[in-house]
Amino acid sequence: MADPARARKMADRIKEIVAKRLDKGLRDPRLGFVTITDVRVTGDLQHASIFYTVYGTDEEREDSAKALKAATGMLRSEVGRNITARLTPSLEFIADAIPENAQHIGALLQEARTRDAQTAALASTAEYAGEADPYVKPREFDELDEFDDEPPATPATAPVGEPEASDDDLDLDEAAPGDAR
Repeated sequence: MADPARARKMADRIKEIVAKRLDKGLRDPRLGFVTITDVRVTGDLQHASIFYTVYGTDEEREDSAKALKAATGMLRSEVGRNITARLTPSLEFIADAIPENAQHIGALLQEARTRDAQTAALASTAEYAGEADPYVKPREFDELDEFDDEPPATPATAPVGEPEASDDDLDLDEAAPGDAR
């Protein structure tokens, strides 16, 4: 298995060779304005996936795909003559979806901007459902309460200690021997 750096160099070289050959022109009238966007080579250097885009209509894209498929053998021979590898990799042309993805992302961003503007418009005219500030604030004392001489009233508390035992808490087994049960 080749190292990734060698595979990347071979991919770049294949991209250059195929792009030059397409620039010179193929004798296929179906071939439109094709741009090679990326080439990926497998780790064993046996297969190359060539990604391309076509400028034009859907019909021109389909015709260009057919022309590239028909020219795959000739392009593979061209690659084999111009690379220094023991084996020439097989070529596969894959239509790149970059333009469609870019349009889709652009549409999503435009929709997000529209929704943000609608939300901002709603927020500018919005009112509180309850009080403007629903959080509990510390109680403010009157001036008279602050100067009172009496200490604040405290609730009555039971003395700290053990509670008194009730009749329910008595253990009947410890009762005197003369007690009736």
